[in-house]
Amino acid sequence: MIDRRIFLAATLVAVAGCSSRAARAQGAAMSKISAYAFSFPALSGDDIRLVEFTGRPMLIVNTASQCGYTPQYAGLQELWREFRDRGLVIIGVPSNDFGGQEPGGAKEIAETAQHHYGATFPMAGKVAVKGPNAHPFYKWAAEARPKEVPRWNFHKYLIGRGGYISEAFPESVEPTDTRVKTAIARALAAS
Repeated sequence: MIDRRIFLAATLVAVAGCSSRAARAQGAAMSKISAYAFSFPALSGDDIRLVEFTGRPMLIVNTASQCGYTPQYAGLQELWREFRDRGLVIIGVPSNDFGGQEPGGAKEIAETAQHHYGATFPMAGKVAVKGPNAHPFYKWAAEARPKEVPRWNFHKYLIGRGGYISEAFPESVEPTDTRVKTAIARALAAS
């Protein structure tokens, strides 16, 4: 015959084990942070709060004014003109992390991006995109895609409608490349 205390203790352990597994599963689902949790200081001084773009695909690009890839601003502007009315958001994120190629302040960055290349998409203020002082978005992205982190200026993260990275493109891939446009069209078509 089974002792009631042993039976009761075994039942309580079994119930507690099931509920703790369920709590862990629920906690894991609830703790999955999306890109919409982040914001960038805007070049204009306000904040670019990604939550304001919930449900819209975003192309987040680390930029620099004195880089061989700086002419990609023109391609980013072309994407912006082509896809913004369909819901795409492009955010330029200046960084001085690679080769010290973004040494200036907001005025100099605006001069290059907006006046020289005609960029009208949102521009963040200068932030770090790598290392221990990286902006929280870039830390999150590095954790999500450790093999696809920025290795130079003009690395591109495409964030899908759900707020998670759907594609990453290195600096060598032009914004107007067919792969980028196809990925954007796919993200825009997703419901």
